[in-house]
Amino acid sequence: MKFSSRILVLVYILIAVSLSGCSGPTLKVDPVAISDNPSSKIFELEETLAQGRTQQTHVLSPTWYEKANSYLDKARYGLANNDSVEGILQNVAYGHAHFDKAEEYALIAKSAITHAIKARELANAAGAGSLGADYQRMEAQFTALTADIENNNLTRAEKNESKVAQGFADLELRAIKEKTLGEVRTLLATNSENEAEKIAPKTLIETQQSLAAADEFITQQRYEREEMQNKANASLFQAQRLGQIMTASQLFSTMAPEDISLYQESQLYQITHKLGGHDFRNESSDLQLQNILESVASLQDDNKYLKEKQQQDKVEIDSLKQQIVTLEGKNKDAQREHEIIALQEKETKARLEAERRFQQLFLEVQAIFTQDQAEVYKQGKNLVIRLKAIYFPVGKDHIVPDNYALLSKVRKAIRTFGEPNVVIEGHTDNTGSDAVNAQLSQNRAEAVRQYFIANGTLNEKNVGAVGYGSERPLAPNNTAEGRAINRRIDIIIKAEMVKD
Repeated sequence: MKFSSRILVLVYILIAVSLSGCSGPTLKVDPVAISDNPSSKIFELEETLAQGRTQQTHVLSPTWYEKANSYLDKARYGLANNDSVEGILQNVAYGHAHFDKAEEYALIAKSAITHAIKARELANAAGAGSLGADYQRMEAQFTALTADIENNNLTRAEKNESKVAQGFADLELRAIKEKTLGEVRTLLATNSENEAEKIAPKTLIETQQSLAAADEFITQQRYEREEMQNKANASLFQAQRLGQIMTASQLFSTMAPEDISLYQESQLYQITHKLGGHDFRNESSDLQLQNILESVASLQDDNKYLKEKQQQDKVEIDSLKQQIVTLEGKNKDAQREHEIIALQEKETKARLEAERRFQQLFLEVQAIFTQDQAEVYKQGKNLVIRLKAIYFPVGKDHIVPDNYALLSKVRKAIRTFGEPNVVIEGHTDNTGSDAVNAQLSQNRAEAVRQYFIANGTLNEKNVGAVGYGSERPLAPNNTAEGRAINRRIDIIIKAEMVKD
């Protein structure tokens, strides 16, 4: 740790200690106003804790964060059981106070155990949460570091940080190899058992060389993450290609020479026909291929021309817009007073119209889904789409084609609001460890986020993803039906401003 960082951390520790007594740190609890709406205040605390999760506060100061969460549960329970407003708001206030304390210790942790935090993030990103007992052991050691910081034992935390950072770095390397290269090795073993050495020896050697190169690179260049992933993906591609080459080779081995020629001719003709080209089946296969390549090149040239023309049109339109702005600016001073009055009237109308429009859009989105597909409800100024029918393979985070129809409806629902800010929440049942569930729910939420970005539904900066694991169940986890309900994706549309 640099000297200046060390001094900064010591200052944080002194502040924390100055707030401590025999009974623990003194909390600053803001007074409650009985006139406040309990539901709104509970929602504000939920949002605060959710934001804390995105900043890893629950990991860096787990004790204080959990205390804050327990007061949130007490407030929810009180609201559900018609407890006194004062008692509910008092629990909310204590929740905020404990969260503020969690943020203080999280700030210290970010300065004191920077390397361990970074190593843990990299390990989780690589999928180390699936490594079972070894991962749990490192999580326990990391929790011990944060516990030392919460107990103001900075010296011990710094002493053990490098060991924890190295442990997570080893898990990261292992996870990368097991997750990506493990699949390559499985495919390679399967193809070898199916006589790849005899059927496709050249492609087999290429695959083996690609795997060896990726494995060596990952071992030696563990921090070149982009290139490391590129080599791993290339190795996986090669293993999958080997399987296709074997399948085709086995097929051709059963065919007569004429049938093979006709098959090849059929493939070329289908492409030529789709491109609207001339029938060249009376020519050599090389000439047919050349005809296809020239047709594709022509289409590419056409597309390039259209793009250039669109860019020129855009420049002309922008120029015209600027001229309009210049002309309008000449009358700006004379119109200013009128605009202020008109703006006030417009804002009032806009607020009323926004409320009406939000209700209208809410009803439209509800109509998009059937009851067994999703539950749609309002949460403050937000709209929540709780996906009941979304399906992920067990322990996996990739989106399967069975979900496309449902996600298409979600895209339609989002676009109903124009370009809103959206948060994707992932939830699991309590099967498996908390760490694995938290990472799995985060990965699934991120998969849905990337789906919306890739399909142009949302801009990357307008959509976030957060995983809650099994922390927020909707039903008891002691039945299969309950667990199925708890495995879900929630789409939160931030609909504070809606427009026609």
